[in-house]
Amino acid sequence: MHPILIIVFLPLLAAIITGLGNKDLGAMPAKLITTLGLFVSAALSWSVFIPYLTGSATPEVVPVLKWVASGSFAFDWALRVDTLTAVMLVVVTSVSSLVHLYSWGYMDDEPDKPRFFAYLSLFTFMMLMLVTADNLVQMFFGWEGVGLASYLLIGFYLRKPSAGAAAIKAFVVNRVGDLGFMLGIFATYLVFGTVSIPAILDAVPGVAGSTIGFLGLRADTMTVITLLLFVGAMGKSAQLGLHTWLPDAMEGPTPVSALIHAATMVTAGVFMCCRLSPMFAASETTMTVITFIGAATCFFAATVGCTQWDIKRVIAYSTCSQLGYMFFAIGVGAFGSAMFHLFTHAFFKALLFLCAGSVIHAMHHEQDMRFYGNLRKKIPVTFVAMTLGTLAITGVGLFGFGFAGYFSKDSIIEAAYMSGTKMGLFAYWMGIAAALMTSFYSWRLVFLTFFGKPRWAGSEHIQHAVHDAHGHGDHGHGHDDHAHGHDDHGDGTAGYHPHESPLVMTIPLIVLSVGAVLAGAVFQHYFVSEGEGAFWMNGLVFHEHLIHAMHSISGVAKYMPFIVMLIGLVIAWYGYIKNTSFPAKVVEQIGPVYTFVYRKWMFDELYNVLFVKGAFKFGKLFWKVLDIGIIDRFGPDGAAWVVSKGSTYAQKVQTGYLYSYALVMLLGLVGAISWVIAG
Repeated sequence: MHPILIIVFLPLLAAIITGLGNKDLGAMPAKLITTLGLFVSAALSWSVFIPYLTGSATPEVVPVLKWVASGSFAFDWALRVDTLTAVMLVVVTSVSSLVHLYSWGYMDDEPDKPRFFAYLSLFTFMMLMLVTADNLVQMFFGWEGVGLASYLLIGFYLRKPSAGAAAIKAFVVNRVGDLGFMLGIFATYLVFGTVSIPAILDAVPGVAGSTIGFLGLRADTMTVITLLLFVGAMGKSAQLGLHTWLPDAMEGPTPVSALIHAATMVTAGVFMCCRLSPMFAASETTMTVITFIGAATCFFAATVGCTQWDIKRVIAYSTCSQLGYMFFAIGVGAFGSAMFHLFTHAFFKALLFLCAGSVIHAMHHEQDMRFYGNLRKKIPVTFVAMTLGTLAITGVGLFGFGFAGYFSKDSIIEAAYMSGTKMGLFAYWMGIAAALMTSFYSWRLVFLTFFGKPRWAGSEHIQHAVHDAHGHGDHGHGHDDHAHGHDDHGDGTAGYHPHESPLVMTIPLIVLSVGAVLAGAVFQHYFVSEGEGAFWMNGLVFHEHLIHAMHSISGVAKYMPFIVMLIGLVIAWYGYIKNTSFPAKVVEQIGPVYTFVYRKWMFDELYNVLFVKGAFKFGKLFWKVLDIGIIDRFGPDGAAWVVSKGSTYAQKVQTGYLYSYALVMLLGLVGAISWVIAG
């Protein structure tokens, strides 16, 4: 059996067994089955990936079964394995397996563990289906599958209204993007006559330059198709305009946030654009649009991240910003750099989310950073791991030595600068500004969480924990091992003692820390070197001249990312360590601007006015007038009314007297005879 079949279908098998078994199966078997399945898939994924590094592998397609055959519209279910697929297999299975293991500790107190682990494995299977797709319909199957699984995971807490609302929001916003993706697939089949990805990419040169009718106008064929496909990518990868679902997805459990935001769902759009890179490269207009949207998203999300207090929301907007980097890399033609940043980002972003989960676990599910402080001494493993993740995302490095983000993010910024286009230069400066803000909000998170004085007394979550400890404990000691009944600090925290997470939660942090430190240095040669063509094996478009130009960049432009990283670090240190009153003074000076940014540039309010309220009004109109007033009134309710009234009158005839029944029978007989005679 080919390894790819085990890699893809083992998570599905685990999800089916765990989901159907549910509580009858039990929590421990559910955790064992799903986690073991993912670790096997991860090990096999690395065995598939390593030969591509050594140059000993060749791309192949593994058939699964015959799927659709309807006239000229025919395709099979097959799994494509090439360099691009191998990279995504490693990313998806590695992060997912570590998230499964981490969830053993984080979800320990939850009653529905089998359901949770089944959802996790189902999500992973759907993502694997997407990245191994050999045709657009199969890709769309995985595309919609991760949307469904993310809906289930975000809304996992069934009794939490905000989680249900966030799940619906994610589902609806993604449907908007998916409409564009569907139209793009339809247009592709209309033009190329096939949904086979290799056949489409081979035929692109013959279609380039032609026109097609769209919305009553003649437009460039490849521009129309790729813009429609990009709308799908915007939804799945939360680009500006269709980004509003991503921060709200934080309502799900923290392991879900790590899985969705690090390696899987949000990178699907980037992967799709890279898989279909010859199509996108054939339209200069589309590439310009992608560059602008990516750069704008990068800047926008970074500004919002600087103002948030929820530790998970800061990292969520960071994800949105980093995805913007990946897209403007695609827009300037640096597809290899986009995939490189996707690869390194998976490690350090999963690390940051899982570290945030460890902090939340230690602080009794308190997520507001204003109630943290001085945690580095209480949870040292988490502190070191979070620091390493922060060094990676801020791109710390110089003279060829650095953390993962230093290599991948800098390669994107350099590609934008050397692209030779005005839009590329715009993306460069947006990327530089975002890099400064990334450094600021990342170090702000570290300083607020791990440094300064403990600010735990203000947290309602912690006060409830302390209250439970006093109310239910013996001699002031509760069953909650987070709390103890004496005040060591004299600050009103009742001696609340955050403690390090269990081993099943810290092991994934250690493993991901290794990736955050080394992934950039180890894999830079393969992803963005001048010989990268041999590594990608025509799996995506690459421009040798752009790679050469990136390596020849010098002067201030080359060191600008490092300079702004230092500036962001110094500002964060000054505001949250040296002079803690400084941020409040700045907010007071720029009040309206701060409010605008804090409220996420008012996108939710704008969409609420433009779409949500109108949709609810139409829904209420159809419900009250059409459904209840017309259909129900003259349909089932009307029929029931007729039967009810008829029964009432028929009841009056049922007197119980024999002569009454005889009279009715006689009248009936006379009527029947009269009818026959008349006939």
